[in-house]
Amino acid sequence: MGARVLVRELEGYPESLLQLADPPSVLYAIGNLDLLRAPCIAIVGTRRATSYGERVTAEIAAALARAGATIISGMARGIDGVAHRAALSAGGATAAVLGTGVDVAYPAAHRALHEEIAARGLLLSEELPGDRASGGSFPKRNRLIAALARATLVVEAPHRSGALITANDALLLNRDVAAVPGPIDVPQSAGSNLLLRDGAIMINDIADALALAGVSAPVARSAAPADATLLAVWNALDAPAPDLDSLASRAELPARRCLAAVTVLELEGSIECALTGEIRRRGTLARSFGR
Repeated sequence: MGARVLVRELEGYPESLLQLADPPSVLYAIGNLDLLRAPCIAIVGTRRATSYGERVTAEIAAALARAGATIISGMARGIDGVAHRAALSAGGATAAVLGTGVDVAYPAAHRALHEEIAARGLLLSEELPGDRASGGSFPKRNRLIAALARATLVVEAPHRSGALITANDALLLNRDVAAVPGPIDVPQSAGSNLLLRDGAIMINDIADALALAGVSAPVARSAAPADATLLAVWNALDAPAPDLDSLASRAELPARRCLAAVTVLELEGSIECALTGEIRRRGTLARSFGR
């Protein structure tokens, strides 16, 4: 299956895992282990994410990935899956730590994501290949996520969630724990808001997330693009556009061509799309998620 066997204290075994009280004696890996050499940030949260949580996760993960960080998560539904996909869509790096065998996609709906991470990122597990999920395998997985990352960021987590277990594991390792604030009347934010009450680092904007990882945003391109369609969109963004339809109208382009150009420019790091839907040249985005 193309997996590599990593034996504790031998070459290739992630050194950060040796800080655990009970590091796995054997680890199975598929993909690029060099991704763990970059600054690694864990992004975790509830399986039942709100649209707010998904938007914030996607923007943070993409920004960190473009800046050179590796996004670590557990490939679960909700926040985990969004974080992995955003990192890949941004052309960046992501690693998934599994509670199943490294060759087993769980949940089954994430089979395509599992395959993409295997091809472009890194899959890790201490479970035997072929093993299915069990009740105790996910808490075990969470301690590995915390140990691999220099900091753990919780986006949304209710009380008694796996994301809070990961945050606690990070605290036991003297790693930074951060959280994104959420509405006080939404159950998905109850646990993450408690982390903030108890001293977790507040992530209020992209700059906070980059500082947590110790990375900087890539420098925006100063020259206008050469392609005619891209140039039309670039010129239309002399002032921020409130949404895609407005931008397409300004650029005098069909909406589909405008969307394709926006996607290219965003992946290049020339422009960014805010959580509100606003589209701007990079460096001019509103800072706060609460906008």
